[in-house]
Amino acid sequence: MSASSASSRKTLSKIACNRLQKELAEWQVNPPAGFKHKVTDNLQRWVIEVNGAPGTLYADETYNLQVDFPEHYPMEAPQVIFVPPAPLHPHIYSNGHICLDILYDSWSPAMTVSSICISILSMLSSSTVKQRPEDNDRYVKNCRNGRSPKETRWWFHDDKV
Repeated sequence: MSASSASSRKTLSKIACNRLQKELAEWQVNPPAGFKHKVTDNLQRWVIEVNGAPGTLYADETYNLQVDFPEHYPMEAPQVIFVPPAPLHPHIYSNGHICLDILYDSWSPAMTVSSICISILSMLSSSTVKQRPEDNDRYVKNCRNGRSPKETRWWFHDDKV
């Protein structure tokens, strides 16, 4: 398992706990359209059901996101992956890793789980083809043994999908 896996994960800081409790309370009152938080007793790992937006390639399809929060959230981005099977999309690898800049280089502590979800749904909705990234097989092979997507040096070059 990688350093970010559950067995070696550090506990959340007080700031992270307070922030996540606030986000969860807001989510329960005003969830983003197309998403459902699957209730667990683990504040550090959220599982979120994603419903494809009507009128898109992903309409009537349902997927699950796993959101793992680091010790120093929101100063550090959460790890967000699709629980396989992941949607067929040019920026989503078959192992569930997502190539989306806000999850890495463009993360801001002002972002929330809701804003991440909306960005992911927007990314799905704007796709015109259902296909894996060109380097899917090579990338997934290199990610064996539980490598985190946060250990990848992403190259963000395509903002069309």
